[in-house]
Amino acid sequence: MVPEPPALSGRERSPVFRKSYAGLPQIIDVPNLIKGQLDSFRWFQEEGIKQLLAEMSPIEDFTGNRLELSFVGYEFREPRYTEQECYRRDLTYSVPLYVKARLLVKGTGEIKEPFDLFFGDIPLMTANGTFITSGTERVIVSQLLRSPGVYFTAEEDATSGRKLCRANLIPSRGAWLEFETSSRDVISVKIDSRRKIPVTTLLRTIGYGSDKKLLGIFSREDSSAEHSFIQQTIEREPSVRDEPGALIDIYRRVHPGDLPSVDTAKKLINSLFFNPRNYDLGIVGRYKLNQRLGLENKVGENERALTKKDIVEIIRHIIMVNNGDGTIDDIDHLGNRRVRTVGELIQNQFRAGLARL
Repeated sequence: MVPEPPALSGRERSPVFRKSYAGLPQIIDVPNLIKGQLDSFRWFQEEGIKQLLAEMSPIEDFTGNRLELSFVGYEFREPRYTEQECYRRDLTYSVPLYVKARLLVKGTGEIKEPFDLFFGDIPLMTANGTFITSGTERVIVSQLLRSPGVYFTAEEDATSGRKLCRANLIPSRGAWLEFETSSRDVISVKIDSRRKIPVTTLLRTIGYGSDKKLLGIFSREDSSAEHSFIQQTIEREPSVRDEPGALIDIYRRVHPGDLPSVDTAKKLINSLFFNPRNYDLGIVGRYKLNQRLGLENKVGENERALTKKDIVEIIRHIIMVNNGDGTIDDIDHLGNRRVRTVGELIQNQFRAGLARL
């Protein structure tokens, strides 16, 4: 056994110094840690619902020639039960929402005065930043997620050793676009993770129908003698050389089995990317997209849907990254992420309910 060291006397022991910080003054007050939750829910009540009603209004009948319903305002009325009653009776603490609507009869031109529509009971946040659901207090946790916008990455090709560019266009609401480059210099795109489509086919559907136009808009970036991305993509296209053929080709890939026509295909493209009701980059997404593509003076901040310039500039940057002239993004960087708070989460659920209605 190892012998124990001899005990030290009081004089031989090293002194222990203790410092107390209790007497220091309090420099910074503890902030209200739930203020963000309260402010976010107040934004939903005052602005979030107003935005949704403006998106949905007006609502027309199936023919579009008889009736038109417009939302002109809304109000929250007094809760039916107090917080203490909801705790005691296992109820949900909520407030009734009434929307003021105006009905237009297009045949006669008659306009019915604004009337109240009961839209349902909206859960109400307490002063503690919580919700009372069936008598139980619950809280909504904010989400940290990738910010809407476009992200360019480069991956090394196993066969050639070249850095090939990929790009993801992420909206706040709508169809995702995933661009990628093959080792044969062909740039393709996926719409909502469906089958690959040559990117030139997508460009033909938005007004660049001929080969001459396609080669002309990228003539400066795609002038390398070794790699001609647009020319190689055109050669890999199926027998599509104009806008009507491209529209029908994309419709068949997105909706296989349906009988396509040029008009229905054009409506599909417009509803997928250019209709604000179906596609929304959001305020943050539009800002980041303009900053990344240099479109601050070309596309306004209020333009929340995609534009033709957006698609053209994304492809232009893909070619630049493939040629070693562009920069790539770090997707995991905190600057490319944002916090989705309680007000925005509830707004998304409210939008889904309005769309079903």
